[in-house]
Amino acid sequence: MTRFFTALLLLACAACSQAPVQRPPSAQPNVTVLAQPLAMPGLARERTLRLYLPPSYGQGERRYPVIYMHDGQNLFDDATSYVGEWGVDETLNALARSHGFEAIVVGVDHGGDKRMTELNPWANPRFGAGEGDAYLGFLVDVVKPFIDSHYRTLPGRDTTAIFGSSMGGLISDVAIHRYPQVFGKAGVFSPAYWTAPDVWAYAERQRLPAGARVYLYMGGQEGRGMVDEVRRMHQLLGSTLPAGAEATLHVEPAAEHNETAWRREFGPALVWLFGLQPQAAASR
Repeated sequence: MTRFFTALLLLACAACSQAPVQRPPSAQPNVTVLAQPLAMPGLARERTLRLYLPPSYGQGERRYPVIYMHDGQNLFDDATSYVGEWGVDETLNALARSHGFEAIVVGVDHGGDKRMTELNPWANPRFGAGEGDAYLGFLVDVVKPFIDSHYRTLPGRDTTAIFGSSMGGLISDVAIHRYPQVFGKAGVFSPAYWTAPDVWAYAERQRLPAGARVYLYMGGQEGRGMVDEVRRMHQLLGSTLPAGAEATLHVEPAAEHNETAWRREFGPALVWLFGLQPQAAASR
């Protein structure tokens, strides 16, 4: 079974380091790519940010929740994705209409052949020394202050989420445990827990605070071992969460490990994480 996981992650990693298949652009007009990449302290690299601004952003002085996401190339645009985009911009534009929910999304590009180490805090004998601590430090100490100082954000933990899939799911789970004062919500999709055996003891030791919300998701066709592991994490969180914190799990039986599945799940995850209600119901 571990061989299956390794093959799955190697295929994903190989795709990240290759040139994307040429597709027409699909990003919505409220998505931009920041002109200046940000330096990553301790990693001697720079990283591009992709930014989604809510439909109403230019219409007043309102401030907005912020969702930080990994693998920015795959979030908004078929032209930069490798196997299709998440449709984050289309989903949020739709939620603005249906639920009145608007948020800023900050997509952090992945590091290509560095993805397997950047998104893992622990060393893996197959992939090398973990760089996840430095990557999370970059998000918390560089990216978030930059976004909060340049855009109208709601910077508190209750209005700040972190979201990702596969290795991005792993690092999102770690992030809400390591920085509970920064991230109050986490979307943990198809987490690659098998690359980081230390995650179990860490999650049990570094317990979440009151008010934290974690949305766990796995496709039923991603492998029995991955489904078992996400169930294990859900049970572990359920036994350690304080009053006022919540963790939920959705396993979609027919779903595979790909952007198509994550795109379908993104909207329902946001509805649960932010406690959204349709506008018609909210107005009654």
